[in-house]
Amino acid sequence: MVVNGLTKLYQRGGNTVQALAGVSLSIPQGSQLAIMGPSGCGKTTLLHCLAGVLRPTTGSITLDGTEMTTLSEGAISELRLKHFGFVFQDGQLLPELPCQENIAMPLMLAGVARKEAIARAQQILVNLGLEGAGPYRPGQLSGGQAQRVAIGRALITNPKVVFADEPTGALDQSTGAEVMGVLTYACQSTGASLILVTHDPSVAARLPHEIHMRDGLIDQQVSR
Repeated sequence: MVVNGLTKLYQRGGNTVQALAGVSLSIPQGSQLAIMGPSGCGKTTLLHCLAGVLRPTTGSITLDGTEMTTLSEGAISELRLKHFGFVFQDGQLLPELPCQENIAMPLMLAGVARKEAIARAQQILVNLGLEGAGPYRPGQLSGGQAQRVAIGRALITNPKVVFADEPTGALDQSTGAEVMGVLTYACQSTGASLILVTHDPSVAARLPHEIHMRDGLIDQQVSR
């Protein structure tokens, strides 16, 4: 993924707010990148633009030769469904559905037969150390287990990129470290890029690449 000159302006109460002020970076396929910075620096806006959730005001985002900013809403939605995975702070699992259906949902939305989607979800549960958890609902699991289910849902379509927004923010330090281990290993195993927003330096330190943002721009880049 290659990003050039990304800006994002919002209108708030008659005022123009610049969330991104010209961000450029290159994220090679399979790499893992943490985005850090103080509240209001633009890191979540950048994540949402890269994920096709927000359209930037100006600039370009190119993925495998496709210029994302020129795609129609339908094409962007299809891109998110088939090629992107998402992990959120609170998991955002559907509480009324068992874990295996939560994981299988992106496949079923993409037209895969339910039986096949559930079978693939069950295999992912095994890979995540949650064998037997398929029939349980998210509320019956611990926070760490539920977040692993969310990771499984993100990976079910074999995405090119996994976007994670504060994935350990609601977990204690020990459970957060466990979840980060699962997330980074799973992305590495599948070849998916990982782009992660966090306030926690210990979480960012687990990834080989890190950028710090300030006032809508990249202020610092770190590679380990």
